[in-house]
Amino acid sequence: MLSDFIRLARSLGFAAVGFSRPGRPLHMDAFIQWLRQGRHGEMGWLERNLDVREDPARLLPGSRTLISLARPYGWDKPATPDGFTVSRYARPDAEDYHQELKRLCRGLAAWIREAFPGGKTRICVDSAPLLERSFAFEAGLGWIGKNGMLIVPGTGSRVFLAEILTTADLPIPDRQPAGDLCGACTRCMDACPAGALAAPRVVDASRCLSYRTIEWKGEVDPETAGLMGDCFVGCDRCQEACPHNPLGEIRRILLPPAGELLQMDGPAFSDRFGGTALARPGLEKIQSNLRAMGVRSPGPARRIPRPAPHGAPG
Repeated sequence: MLSDFIRLARSLGFAAVGFSRPGRPLHMDAFIQWLRQGRHGEMGWLERNLDVREDPARLLPGSRTLISLARPYGWDKPATPDGFTVSRYARPDAEDYHQELKRLCRGLAAWIREAFPGGKTRICVDSAPLLERSFAFEAGLGWIGKNGMLIVPGTGSRVFLAEILTTADLPIPDRQPAGDLCGACTRCMDACPAGALAAPRVVDASRCLSYRTIEWKGEVDPETAGLMGDCFVGCDRCQEACPHNPLGEIRRILLPPAGELLQMDGPAFSDRFGGTALARPGLEKIQSNLRAMGVRSPGPARRIPRPAPHGAPG
């Protein structure tokens, strides 16, 4: 029966599927220590609902099975005509991945309810207080790399994660967590321009360029702007350096010129990008990031040279 579910999941584009029991996550203690060290920056919501993180069954009373899923996203780098980019996951021409994953998972949840009459389901994509990488690791989808990302064998770390909790008592395959294939490699840590990878698998979010350009409400300072290269939303540097990810960079012009983004107003931004991942940072943050990188409007934008990989501040 599980083979039918896995076959359906793969037909929907999921590269890896795994099953576990919704108990205390393997990495819960490490997560609590990470919070105590203040490495989550201003993301205060991560401190809330720790009781739910400790016991995911609280998200769906009576849960017996937690299904972890990983879906790859494209290698293309969205760019403006004048050479500015955003992180690969933030496709400005596609549906926000949260909504896409929920839509795909609804089909899988329907299969569960049909196969297990009376079974209930709950779909989780990012917003639920769930240590999804920990459960994905436990379910055997992959291992946690030194950049803190889940690495799926044969696919890499450029994956979106989703989970389905269910009261159905699905059989759990006897599958051990993946072994650590990072070995002595530190390419991701060496490539981080901001020094956000404080130690293997310890991400200091307050220094991470993805956090600084998306979640952080303040304005990017000149030092940080000098580390951003040409990317004004997110950062792919640690993933680009990882030998388990496909090589090469294909840029696609999916964004208007940077100066045009600076001139865009709220309604125009919502019409064009409101249903995409760019809605998360929002127009004000995007414009602030571009100004910090030296873009002025009207007039031609200038492209900031990418710093050396070892240019992390002390």
